[in-house]
Amino acid sequence: MSTFAPAPGRAPMRVILGKQIRMELLLTARRGEAVVLAMGVPLLVLLGAGLFEVTNLPTDDRLGWVVPGVLALTVMSTAFTGQAITTGYERSYGVLKRLGASPLTRPGLLLAKTAAVLVQIAVQVLVLALVGLAVGWRPEAGALLPAIGVTVLAAAGYSGLALLLASVLKPETTTGAATLIYVVMLSVGGIMFSAPDLGTAGWFLLPLAAHAEALRETLMHGGSVPLGIWLALGSWAVVWLTAAARNFKWE
Repeated sequence: MSTFAPAPGRAPMRVILGKQIRMELLLTARRGEAVVLAMGVPLLVLLGAGLFEVTNLPTDDRLGWVVPGVLALTVMSTAFTGQAITTGYERSYGVLKRLGASPLTRPGLLLAKTAAVLVQIAVQVLVLALVGLAVGWRPEAGALLPAIGVTVLAAAGYSGLALLLASVLKPETTTGAATLIYVVMLSVGGIMFSAPDLGTAGWFLLPLAAHAEALRETLMHGGSVPLGIWLALGSWAVVWLTAAARNFKWE
């Protein structure tokens, strides 16, 4: 007769990360108001500006111009603004402190939160794209891979900056700073107008404009993403993810 022999030990990191990603997604799905805000506002902008002449655009292809801009704005809203505010309050309420006592490492938490955000963004972008197609948007499918690539880089950078702010500022300050940055980016980010060629340094300072320009260049014109935008968004992702990993605090 065999004898039960317990083997205590930490679960494999892939299991820990998988469970944390699942938990992040479940918590997001339970915040109904966040889901409505994340999907409702972009849909209103897409349909309002894409189908009606509520603003002057530098092209006759309204949907071809508006949809990429809305996709870029959605990525920033979810990966940066929503992520920063949510994580800031999790830190204030002691949620992160409890996670710090678990087998989940600090880089593991950052990876799980960024991965969960990418899943959310994939769902949001898919829904918005399907709505756009339903009302007449006709993107250049041949340039889809570069569009996905710049979107992943932009989302990773936004997530890194959000986690950095949430870990070093008070939640109220994080909310104010994230909202201010969002409004500034929205104002000068080229969502409803063409942004000039800012060069790598300028694109780094205005990632929303860089992302929107890259999506229009690929999905609207079927062209390639300018090298300056690749460098800017790649640097944006590396800089902010590295800063978050080095400075993230559990409490």
